[in-house]
Amino acid sequence: MFGRIVLVGTAISASAAAGFVVARREWRTWGVDADEATRALPGDDLVADATAVETRGIDLDAPPEAVWPWLVQMGYGRAGWYSYDAIDMDQASSRVISPDIATPVVGDVMPTHPGGGFVIKAIEPGRALVLYMDREIASRQATEHLEPASQNVRATGRFMDAAAGGDFAASWSFVLEPTESGGTRLIERARARMETPQGATAFLRPIFGFGVFVMMRRQLLGIRERVRSTRLFEGGPQAALAAS
Repeated sequence: MFGRIVLVGTAISASAAAGFVVARREWRTWGVDADEATRALPGDDLVADATAVETRGIDLDAPPEAVWPWLVQMGYGRAGWYSYDAIDMDQASSRVISPDIATPVVGDVMPTHPGGGFVIKAIEPGRALVLYMDREIASRQATEHLEPASQNVRATGRFMDAAAGGDFAASWSFVLEPTESGGTRLIERARARMETPQGATAFLRPIFGFGVFVMMRRQLLGIRERVRSTRLFEGGPQAALAAS
């Protein structure tokens, strides 16, 4: 996750100045709710000393039980991450809920590449999914699995090693909260502590934050698109016509 986040942030930061200013303005506000940003969420205790925290949310027109299956099938080689597949995946993220993808349990790995990924630390069905990664886990996975990934995954991995070279720990939480209208508020929170090369912290922190925003925003929108299309399909042609 963090290799691609830093890579995306760097690429976008090097783009046209006007476009960067617009995106940076949205970075401060998109999906941000003051209450959500300050209150405790599942998984916060995993990286208590986080130096970077991003919290974003989106409203979904479906109850939590209809959103939950999209979360638990995520992962590289599974349904994907519903974000920028050219960076995350070797193929497009799924647009259907697949019964063939095994439901994970605490302790399972939700892959980010062929050799490993985030460890699932908590599952509250229909409520919360909490993922975790640190340097020790990443190093162990690297020694246990030597199969090469596709070029894009290898590239982000190498960038991660160069940019975040030291110790790190990160949690990634997905929280579903029912709304009064019968829908769901999906909240994502990323917390990270990174030991960066001397003198690089001031440079990497904004790059990290912006990269998180870019990937998280696309993922939240991707989930909303999939939830909406599923409900239209279940409602039949008349529902689709009415919503168009």
